[in-house]
Amino acid sequence: MTSAIILTYNEENILDQCLSALDFVDQIIVFDSFSTDNTLEIAKKHDAKIIQRVFDNYAAQRNAALESITTDYNWVLMVDADEIITEPLKNEIIKATSTENTTTMYRVRRKDMFQDKWIKQSSGYPTWFPRLFKNGCVTVEREINEEYNTTGAEGVLHEHLIHYPFNKGLTWWFDKHNRYSEMEAQKMLHEINDKLVLSDLFSNDPPVLKRKAQKRLSYKLPFRPFFIFTAFYILKLGFLNGKAGYTFCKLRYMYETMIDIKFKELKRQQRKALKQATKA
Repeated sequence: MTSAIILTYNEENILDQCLSALDFVDQIIVFDSFSTDNTLEIAKKHDAKIIQRVFDNYAAQRNAALESITTDYNWVLMVDADEIITEPLKNEIIKATSTENTTTMYRVRRKDMFQDKWIKQSSGYPTWFPRLFKNGCVTVEREINEEYNTTGAEGVLHEHLIHYPFNKGLTWWFDKHNRYSEMEAQKMLHEINDKLVLSDLFSNDPPVLKRKAQKRLSYKLPFRPFFIFTAFYILKLGFLNGKAGYTFCKLRYMYETMIDIKFKELKRQQRKALKQATKA
C-alpha cells in the first residue's frame, strides 16, 4: 500500500490538480502549516487526511510528515503541492511499488514550467529529487534545499513530474526567495569552512555527497551569482529557452545575489559582536 504526502500552505491555486493526479494511491495526507485560504476545503474534497503542524523548517516538517505514516503503508510518495504526477510516472510508480527489491528511495526528474513553457536548459535539467520512499527508511536533513538519507539502495524513475514553481505569481516567488535567501545565508555562514572533499564532486553513491560537495564549492567561488548565471544561461544553453530562459536565469542571479549580500551582512555582524566581546 502507498501513502502520498503533500506539504501545504495556501496552495489553493494548484492543489486540486496535484491531488487529482494522486488517484492511484491508497491514502493522501495533506500535511498543512495552517493555511488561511481554501487549501483544506480542496483537501477534503479529495478525501485527504489533514494533519496540521506549525512550520519551523523544511527538514523538520518533512520528517514529521514521514513519521505520521502508519506501518500499514509500505511506500510513501512525497510530492510538493506545485508538482503534478504525469500518467507515465504514475504507471512507473505502480510498477516500482509492486516489485520486490532492495531499493528504499527513488529519485525523479522534474520539468520546470515558466511563462507557459518547459525551461529545460535554464533550469539545469536534469536534477533528481527524492520522491518515493520505503516507509521508515528515509530521513531528511538540512533546513532548506533538503538532503535525504536512506537505509537501503537508491533507484531512479525515468518519467517526470511537472513542476509549476510560479503558480502563485512573481510577487509570491520573490517573497518566498527572500525568506529562502535568509536561510541559505545562515547555512552558508555555518558551512563555508567545512572541508571540501574533491572526490565527492564526482560521487553518485550516495548522490547526497555530490550535492554537498557542489554546495561547498559554490560557496567559495568569486563573483558567485555571475558565475551561476553564466553556467545556466550559457554553459547549460539556457538561451535556447528564449525570453523565459533569460528571465529565469536573471531571477536565479538575483536570488544568489541576495544570499551573498545577506551572508556578508551576517559576517559583518559576527565580526562586530566578536570585537565587542573582546573589548568586554
